Amino acid sequence: MKFRFVFFLTFITVFTPFGLLPPPVQGQQATAAYSAPDDIHWRKSPILSEGTQIIAELFSLKSLDGKKLPTIIMCHGWGGVAADLRADAVTFVRAGYLVVTFDYRGWGASDGRVVLTGPVPRDKVGMPFVAEVKEIREVVDPLDQTTDLLNVIHWVHGEPQCDTGRIGLWGSSYSGGHVVYAAARDRRVKATVSQVPALDSRWVVQSKEEQEKTFQEATERARGEIGYPEPGARVLKNLRGAPIREKHMRYAPVEDADKAPDCAMLFILAEKEELFDNKDHGIKAHDRAKGPKNLVVIPNITHYGVYSQARSQAQKLAIEWFDQHLKGVQK
Repeated sequence: MKFRFVFFLTFITVFTPFGLLPPPVQGQQATAAYSAPDDIHWRKSPILSEGTQIIAELFSLKSLDGKKLPTIIMCHGWGGVAADLRADAVTFVRAGYLVVTFDYRGWGASDGRVVLTGPVPRDKVGMPFVAEVKEIREVVDPLDQTTDLLNVIHWVHGEPQCDTGRIGLWGSSYSGGHVVYAAARDRRVKATVSQVPALDSRWVVQSKEEQEKTFQEATERARGEIGYPEPGARVLKNLRGAPIREKHMRYAPVEDADKAPDCAMLFILAEKEELFDNKDHGIKAHDRAKGPKNLVVIPNITHYGVYSQARSQAQKLAIEWFDQHLKGVQK
């Protein structure tokens, strides 16, 4: 049975075996054409997350074709896209891993969730109907994003080259918290690396002013008085993507670090972190973790220094951690 949707902005989409396939919409981030290095296999693959198609990219070493490989799932941070992770993915692949990157719903190459702009015709219950909908893009909803990550974990278990007993998660910045959240809920995750991680979004109710703003937005959205922010919005510290505040107040993976006692957790922090206090994020999570753990503070860098002058060092730390806890190789 097929459904035809008339998109807000007058685009038409249809169901395929992989779900909704809309054309690019306003605000969707363009990704440049990519050609993998000669020694690397690379392909894209669709994943269904709560009915929304998200897009993954898979990387593997050609010389390891046909072999079961320890697997690393990589997660981009606030306002990023999977394409930003390709250089890091290639580095991890050359260390002997199957690597999966992906875009959260509404980001990069992934579809966004669609919402009806009008009521469902009640004479069409259980039947196909034409509807006007709007696609939600480039908002930051940590509960949606962590659900996407958990679905990527489910999906990768069906990949022939994935050694399902050796799966690790790597997350940077806002996704540094997502990987802890996921590990606490899926015991199949054996190791995590949280790079310059933000692990507590309860700042949205921390002060009286923030709490009032959060509850007011939630009330207005629930009553249909406001919708979702438009794509490309820059709200928090000029980062791309507006927060859905009522979701952030329920998101604090720092409190989950002790719920994955069999998962090895590495936290890589910037000494001069300027976006949040490490004591309330990476340090607190490390202190709470009950399994194998390590905390590394890279000196003399700010938050974004981990992507520039400290990038090679952070990659080396991650590979050594995954080697130890996914391959059993001691350095």
